[in-house]
Amino acid sequence: MQTNIFFPSQRNNSFYRFLISISFLIYLATAAGAQEVVFRIQSPDRLTEAQFKLDKQGKLCYRLTCDKRVILDWSRLGIKTDGPSLDSLISVSVLSQHRVEEKFSWPLGEDATIKNSYRGITFHCRTETGTFELLTRVYNGSLAFRYACYLLPQRPVRLLAELTEFNMTARYRIYQYHEESVFSPVAVDSLKGISDLPSTLVSDVPGYVSIGEADNRNYTKCVLVRGRRPKSLAFHFYIDTIYRNQQVSIRTDSIIMFRDSLVTPWRTVSYSKTAIGLHNFSQLNLKLVKPLNNKVPLGIKPGKVFRVPINTQGALDGVDFASKMNFQYILIDAGWYGSEFRTISDPTKPIPGFELDRIIAHARQKGIGVILYVNYVGLKSKIDTLLSLYKKWGVSGFKFGFVDGGTQKGLAWLDTAMKKVNDNGFVLNVHDHYKPTGLSRRYPFVLSSEGIRGDENSPDAFHTTVLPFTRFLAGAADFTFCYPNKFNSYSKNVKVSKAQQLALTVIYFDPLQAIFWYGRSQDYQNDTEIEFFRYVPTVWDESRYLAGEIGEGISVARRKGSIWYLGSAAGLQPWKGKFRLDFLDKNKRYAATVYEDDGAGGIRSRTINVTYSDTYLVNLSGKSGQAAIITPDR
Repeated sequence: MQTNIFFPSQRNNSFYRFLISISFLIYLATAAGAQEVVFRIQSPDRLTEAQFKLDKQGKLCYRLTCDKRVILDWSRLGIKTDGPSLDSLISVSVLSQHRVEEKFSWPLGEDATIKNSYRGITFHCRTETGTFELLTRVYNGSLAFRYACYLLPQRPVRLLAELTEFNMTARYRIYQYHEESVFSPVAVDSLKGISDLPSTLVSDVPGYVSIGEADNRNYTKCVLVRGRRPKSLAFHFYIDTIYRNQQVSIRTDSIIMFRDSLVTPWRTVSYSKTAIGLHNFSQLNLKLVKPLNNKVPLGIKPGKVFRVPINTQGALDGVDFASKMNFQYILIDAGWYGSEFRTISDPTKPIPGFELDRIIAHARQKGIGVILYVNYVGLKSKIDTLLSLYKKWGVSGFKFGFVDGGTQKGLAWLDTAMKKVNDNGFVLNVHDHYKPTGLSRRYPFVLSSEGIRGDENSPDAFHTTVLPFTRFLAGAADFTFCYPNKFNSYSKNVKVSKAQQLALTVIYFDPLQAIFWYGRSQDYQNDTEIEFFRYVPTVWDESRYLAGEIGEGISVARRKGSIWYLGSAAGLQPWKGKFRLDFLDKNKRYAATVYEDDGAGGIRSRTINVTYSDTYLVNLSGKSGQAAIITPDR
């Protein structure tokens, strides 16, 4: 016999208390083998439902339904340690239930205001030797859950496994990738090796699922592997690829220890009927991370970044170019204090002949901030010294290089370092293999990270049109745009058109947008061709994903103030997009300046008049793009 304990979206407090007390009594009976109990909880719109139960062995299981479609069939939950037994012979009671309807200001994101609306239950789980809590939240289209064990023995406890499973009900293709690799769509049943979080899955029905994580501060990196059942995925502990003096190694993070308490990151599963609908979950990580305070993060300066050469005159010229282009920062990258991987290289001392004080002074005069690169080797030994020294120098921000984004030790160090940088008022870009998990909500000066196969790796148009539906669901990413020019030999490696590169600065979200990555200031002499970069912002008041399909093409509109910016990009084949402009003010007329490829390797622009009632057509050849600035008539 099965008993359902149902938590719909609307109940009064007294009725909730009644359900909680009844559920506790029923679960005591369950431990004695009386009957099976299923808890159900619905999203605010009642279209998403999560169900939880114990199986016959007393193991936790869950199921997820969206739009009356079962997305995940009964799948295992739990953690396994070398301390208390937490994975079987469990009895469960409801510790608390909660309903949240809130909004918070976020001037550093894709939308200036973020709505956080969900229903949740915290389950208290008890075994013969230990207790833990399962925290759950159900959003419209998403389920989030995490494990928390607050009463560990006096000795350190080792985490042996996270037992979370994802038993799909349909046949899905997973867009497999690892760190900065390309994407390979493969059937879940044919998955070999690992796939990083967040991972996107696509079925033939069609349907789109994103599996991700939030609030990973001192846990370990988890990746997806093929599960025990057909159409199933599971977690595995894995470390990022490590580069030491150009030697590459990959190893497992096998010793994961906790004292006092063990709290996992949030695990998230999100579903959409359309590829574009996945954007509804791109800010889910921010919603799941608790801020250190409730203050609106004002006074933090996002912006565009120009990387300057490591010589004094080149850097001074770079400052002038950044000022001319309406950029906010220059970046002084690896090499300014010597070989970055050597312990004898000192990030408190520039290399001989590199006049850093003169460069910073000139940048300050021009209103340009200076971001300094420091490798993990130097950061681990001198971060506290660097914080006070760089503030004295007048530096605006850090770029962390080659951090350990895979092990518990590395992630715990990084969490501490991000807080220190945040508390000292430096903007931060964490580079190489680390991907965000929403910690910018906790440390708002952490504006960007890499964890992406960026433009310096010459990705093709398939890759550039997969990224908005995969990696960018985790948060901001530094794509390091390598906009081509006729003077730089690297330009021949760029595999998409110039107009697509313009468009991607709108499509891709990054508060610290690095542009002209391999270019020098003197390389860009055609001001008309690059003027779009002068105007495009890096944070937004409102974002709309308008049309698109993973790997085929995409159109995105974003607003800053009263001006809309539109970016469209095609995959390897021609792509057409069609959408209404009903996001415009119905009482205004607009002029749209459209930037597109001219067919001869350059950019041309044209102006058209548009209104709220118009339908916009995009007709792109393969690998190309189009950008537009839509301004209200004065």
